[in-house]
Amino acid sequence: MARIPYVPADLSEPRALVDAIRARRGGTLLNLDRMLLHSPELASGWNTFLGAVRTKLALSPKLRELAMCVVAVLNGAEYEFVHHAPEFRKAGGTQAQLDALRNPEQASADEARFDATERAALAVAIASTRSVQVPEAELDTLVQRIGEREAVEFVAVVATYNMVSRFLVALGVEPE
Repeated sequence: MARIPYVPADLSEPRALVDAIRARRGGTLLNLDRMLLHSPELASGWNTFLGAVRTKLALSPKLRELAMCVVAVLNGAEYEFVHHAPEFRKAGGTQAQLDALRNPEQASADEARFDATERAALAVAIASTRSVQVPEAELDTLVQRIGEREAVEFVAVVATYNMVSRFLVALGVEPE
């Protein structure tokens, strides 16, 4: 249950901001947006930043969504998992992979469900989320598999969705 009430779903002001969020979301305000809109300045920056993370990176959508899902599980952010599991499937992930992600450590060693690049990405996401420090060998493996730009973007996605999950969990934001 939300720990602070959501702003109304039919909120219309500040008009430009609410319209921009609705446009990014396909016309609706999600519970996350309705919590963020308690602070229009926060909601504005969040919408711009997360919009870029979600749609403007060179990182493969599958690895992006993999990061989001594993961070959600590690941090107990069911809202995040519920919203990103379908996106992971759309990006080429399987239901078997999603099921396996419920146990990230096992998934990171699961050669049957995850290829070497996905396992390297999982190792980095787990280390970054659990201890912030990513072992050099794990980051080097990811860089070798996807390149420097995409590795930087992957680490940024993990960091970003750690922020998102902490916001969701702390405020009790519920899936729609």
